[in-house]
Amino acid sequence: MSSVCFEFQDCELGNACSPNNTFKEEKQLSASLRRCYNFNKRKSFSAFVASKQEASPEVGESPSWFCCGRTFAEHAAIHQHVARTHIGEIQQLAWAQFDHTLRQQQEEEEEDEDDSKLSDECSSVDFSAWMPDVSHILEEQLEKGPGKVLLYYRYCSVTEPHIVCAWQRALCQRLHLTGKVRVATEGINGTVGGTHIATELYVDAMCSHPLFYMDKEDFKTSDGGPECFTDLKVGVFKEIVPMGLDPDVLSYQLAGVHLEPEEFHKEVEALLAKGDSHNDAVLLDCRNFYESKIGQFLRCLAPDIRKFSYFPDYVDHNLELFRDKKVLMYCTGGIRCERGSAYLRSKNVCKEVYQLKGGIHKYLERFPDGFYRGKLFVFDERYAISSNDDVIAACRYCGRPWDRYQLCTTRFCCQLVLSCPTCRSEGHTACCPGCFSAGARRKEECECTDGRPRIPQDVNHEDGPLH
Repeated sequence: MSSVCFEFQDCELGNACSPNNTFKEEKQLSASLRRCYNFNKRKSFSAFVASKQEASPEVGESPSWFCCGRTFAEHAAIHQHVARTHIGEIQQLAWAQFDHTLRQQQEEEEEDEDDSKLSDECSSVDFSAWMPDVSHILEEQLEKGPGKVLLYYRYCSVTEPHIVCAWQRALCQRLHLTGKVRVATEGINGTVGGTHIATELYVDAMCSHPLFYMDKEDFKTSDGGPECFTDLKVGVFKEIVPMGLDPDVLSYQLAGVHLEPEEFHKEVEALLAKGDSHNDAVLLDCRNFYESKIGQFLRCLAPDIRKFSYFPDYVDHNLELFRDKKVLMYCTGGIRCERGSAYLRSKNVCKEVYQLKGGIHKYLERFPDGFYRGKLFVFDERYAISSNDDVIAACRYCGRPWDRYQLCTTRFCCQLVLSCPTCRSEGHTACCPGCFSAGARRKEECECTDGRPRIPQDVNHEDGPLH
């Protein structure tokens, strides 16, 4: 989500060695691996101690640490306490991080090997016909100045995704673009940022490529630039949107009927005009809970899911919500609806399934003051863009209207938090009180996620209101 995802975020303590056999396991390591383990153990110890430090002291004051109901005023004292009382937790953290480090090294080696193979495969491929001519453009025009962020996708058959990936990487680097591009045998999906001239050249290159047959209308744009992303990531994947289902089993070609923004607007208008007494249609948000929390269509059903890969199970657990109904689906740019509507249609319970072509992005271009209220969440450093002044979310701590996300400041936590300036000035910068008091969490291990079921069971329309 952001570059500020801390170093232990992928550790799985459940896979770590038990403290009871740590010594035996450690003895079995080679000298080089033992050094690696000891390094991670020292880091784990330091991180654990740091997580117990109380609020930053004023100038001239000494730091203090709070652990197990006691306050420690000296480094030696807190270190001694942790070594005596929490050694088991330190060992678990160390083994988890050690395992994570080894996996990272293995992945890097595999990536290097793949890059080497890719380089060999692509060395004979001439990209010049697919690359824009920038000889007449100053390098500074590609690097500095006002810019845009592009969002796009194209489903099509890609027989050589590695070559397309290599071309995309070379193209983005030449134009000094940052962002993320996913290539698969089923197509391409990307969001990139760059200067105005760089993004225009990128769009021209995509539209002129014989594989994609894209039009400029296929690109969603917003104000931004290369600073909206920390780096450039281009890769080959199984899916161009991570749903967790094999594209060969569930194809985008089974998607619902595409509605232009004007058509979708009329459908939503008709749905709202009927009121709660008529429930023959469902307005379904395909996004994650933190996206719909800050912006959504009026009277929509917004699943309380953390990842799009949970969406199929959500549908399976809530089929009665959609039985014999007309379903109007929407997402950020349209891509999640392609696979989401295909999955919903495969269940054969809906009367009709429609989806918003171009997603919320395109709808807001046509209807900035339409039926979508609040902000549009985006997966870059901006977190959200807006077309109206509505604030539909609230501060996590005081409840005042607030919809600007920031990362939880608790070490290792990568959750987003809505905390207004007043609450932040009072130190409320964690995503939840439990995360703040704990001081250090692993990714998705706090009250924000513990209390949220992986696959929520929604009530039927007759039984209660929609989200």
